[in-house]
Amino acid sequence: MTGFEIERLPFTDRVVARMRDLDPRFVNWPVVYVLDDGKRVYVGETLNAAKRMEQHRAKKGDLKVLRLVMDDRFNKSACLDLESTLIRLFSGDEKYTVINANAGLVDYEYFDRASYQRTFDRIFDELRSAGMFTRSITEIENSDLFKLSPFKALNDDQAAAVDDILDGLFADLAAGRKSLSVVQGEPGTGKTIVAIYLLKLLSDIVHADPEDLYEGDVRFSEFFVEAKRALLAGRRVGFVVPQQSLRTSIKRVFRRTPGVHPSMVLTPFEVGASSERWDLLIVDEAHRLTQRANQASGPLNKKFREINQHLFGDDRLDLTQLDWIRAQSDHQIFLLDSAQSVRPADLPQAIQAGLLAEAGDRRYQLRSQMRVRAGSDYVDFVRRLLSDTPAARQEFGDYDLRLFDDVGAMRAAIREKDQEEGLARMVAGYAWEWRSKKDPTAYDIELDGQRMRWNSTATDWINAPGSIDEIGSIHTVQGYDLNYAGVIIGPDLRLDLSTGRVVFDRANYKDRKGQENNPTLGVAYSDEDLLKFVRNIYRVLLTRAMRGTYVYVCDPALRERVRRSVA
Repeated sequence: MTGFEIERLPFTDRVVARMRDLDPRFVNWPVVYVLDDGKRVYVGETLNAAKRMEQHRAKKGDLKVLRLVMDDRFNKSACLDLESTLIRLFSGDEKYTVINANAGLVDYEYFDRASYQRTFDRIFDELRSAGMFTRSITEIENSDLFKLSPFKALNDDQAAAVDDILDGLFADLAAGRKSLSVVQGEPGTGKTIVAIYLLKLLSDIVHADPEDLYEGDVRFSEFFVEAKRALLAGRRVGFVVPQQSLRTSIKRVFRRTPGVHPSMVLTPFEVGASSERWDLLIVDEAHRLTQRANQASGPLNKKFREINQHLFGDDRLDLTQLDWIRAQSDHQIFLLDSAQSVRPADLPQAIQAGLLAEAGDRRYQLRSQMRVRAGSDYVDFVRRLLSDTPAARQEFGDYDLRLFDDVGAMRAAIREKDQEEGLARMVAGYAWEWRSKKDPTAYDIELDGQRMRWNSTATDWINAPGSIDEIGSIHTVQGYDLNYAGVIIGPDLRLDLSTGRVVFDRANYKDRKGQENNPTLGVAYSDEDLLKFVRNIYRVLLTRAMRGTYVYVCDPALRERVRRSVA
């Protein structure tokens, strides 16, 4: 045999009984298989397809078609990789509901992996020609269903964190004690993916069939045992997502994923107001939880007071949404990056530091860069780019980092990338009034003869019709991945030539909530305080894109400073 082949068979008792005679490779050869009924799909790998299909007939006999993928070069590692690849692609395409558990989906390296992955692309093309996929790999990988899927292959950092978190959680459940864990990571290290993976994995453990055996070399197989299942049975688990847009996208993914449900995805206010408690709450973007401050709408101010009284019998001013979550659950897992706090109302830095200290040895660090192809060196470069100590010029391989002198040229380049690869968007700091919110015919941003509007929706803006023609704010993109980002650094930052320092220009910062003092707590925010938040905003915007970031700087002096690092 040379190259791969895909054998299609009816998934019936008669065919399965004859598999040992149909092909000797069905008994002793590494294969990947796909079972489906036109609506649901299951993907697996095995060394003995005949025996495995006999087992599946008892549990998955309502599936109708079996496809066996074979190649003379296949080994255990390649099959695990192809299995994981197909599960991720099926979950990102909208044709099938994937009924796999996600145990073992870990991103392992192995010999000649790049060559195998080229073969995987050809296998995908053949399966797509057979009608099993509705979109190309690029289209699937650009979708939220793919990016936020629980069926991600974890890297070593992420898998180690999940392992340790589960070890600690099960020990605490068995001992009847409460627990708190924190997962830290810079932009692009996959904190949200760890959270979503954990939620699906916990559900899979609860619902695992005791007769299903997980091979010992499959990551997390030790958790699929009756003792662990019994510890989780009946437990109430929730996923707190402070940001509206990201929360909406995750709910859409959970709606299509067995074992999790959109009702698990919660606002901090829903947690605080609930009459029922949770056993475990996983909190994404925990730095975006809020303290007592003027909320986004008047009714929420009232609700904040009511929740404090409901939970603690007193509307104490020091209480935060973090306190609500801890009062409403026995176990918490917080996903945290203090450098992504972007508004004064966000959880104070001192409270975040206290949370880290309390976590102690339950504090896990994600270091591997999963989003930006330029790696963690680029994230560090961005951190220094707008500091008072400029970043040195660096090369980032094939990562497309460019500085533009004309915003129209940058818009044209972003449009071109969107046509070629999709998910290319323009974003900016909140340095212009949002006039078009009330008057859709008005323009918000005028630069270099270009007239532009802010995002017309705050919910799932990246995927909204017309978003390529608009400019997204920090509140539309935090937590999302792009392929290319065109970032406008607005006049809210400028270079003070007399001191050589990057300074905040309050007159050109238009986010009312981003600069609002807190009279309730007696806090007034100085320009230096707000400078930290605005730098964080641009750090987030400049680390959204996987393949390239284009930069335009409004302040001429700051542009020349940036040019020495970027051009």
